[in-house]
Amino acid sequence: MTHDVSVVGLYILDVLGRPVDAIPSGGNVDFIDEIRLTVAGTAGGTVVDLAKLGLNCLAVGAVGDDEKADFVLSTLARHGVDTREMQRLAGVPTSATILNIRRNGERPALHARGASDHFEIAQDRLDAVLAAPIVHLGGTGLLAKLDGEPSRALLAAAKARGRITTFDLLGANDGTLDLIEPLFPFIDYFMPSIEEARQISGASGVEEAGRFFLDRGVQHCVFTLGGEGVCFMGADGTVVREGAFAIDVVDTTGCGDAFDAGFIAALHHKMELRTALMFAQASAALVATGLGSDAGIRSFDETRAFMASAPRKAA
Repeated sequence: MTHDVSVVGLYILDVLGRPVDAIPSGGNVDFIDEIRLTVAGTAGGTVVDLAKLGLNCLAVGAVGDDEKADFVLSTLARHGVDTREMQRLAGVPTSATILNIRRNGERPALHARGASDHFEIAQDRLDAVLAAPIVHLGGTGLLAKLDGEPSRALLAAAKARGRITTFDLLGANDGTLDLIEPLFPFIDYFMPSIEEARQISGASGVEEAGRFFLDRGVQHCVFTLGGEGVCFMGADGTVVREGAFAIDVVDTTGCGDAFDAGFIAALHHKMELRTALMFAQASAALVATGLGSDAGIRSFDETRAFMASAPRKAA
């Protein structure tokens, strides 16, 4: 089977509820409007959205041997994602997060790390994992065995095979730069939030942060700016900003993953740069209109229609 994209990294189960104004005291019960289970994570959320956008996807990650794994794998299969490179690991739980979604869309989280910390890719699986023309690595920072040198080797192997590489991370902190700097020469599109980019680089300005990563070998930076849109910067000096869509935000869970999916889909379809950025923004905006990382996006054509018709803010 020929895949359009291989999505490697963090696969988790999200349990989400909204709206949560406060945690009830003691053993009391409060009532909310909605509870959902979704496949999420910087790889899991991205691959589901990519499948909805019509790409033929290979999922590459790990789950445990529990009821959460059953849900993750069956959901991926239901969306048509190839799961043959998903590892089911005995003796560890599937990585999972509980999210209490506030009325303004904020999402305080409780995370159990689980199987993703035990995920690694055997040498004899590289040809299968890296066969697709686009390879996305998502979740660095929460992939204990794959983080660091194994990730550098994976991306180097992808580039040696002529693949386009996209990269996103999670949970940036003071040690993240040391973890990811060796990866930079093998990253075509670096797609963190601006908050993560600032945390890692120490820069205050958007373009200052972009130059930090470009000077260290990244080919393109694509920073999500939340309600302010997106900023693209290339090693050739290109700088492009696009405004966000004006929407009523329900839940921001998975917006970054949806942006990644939209941008990867745009690469697959060889969209012009500004169109690609708007399509990625549209994908993220749709997800923000519902609960969970797979909300809002239904198809490629519906996302294009939203992109063409929805109001936008100024860049």
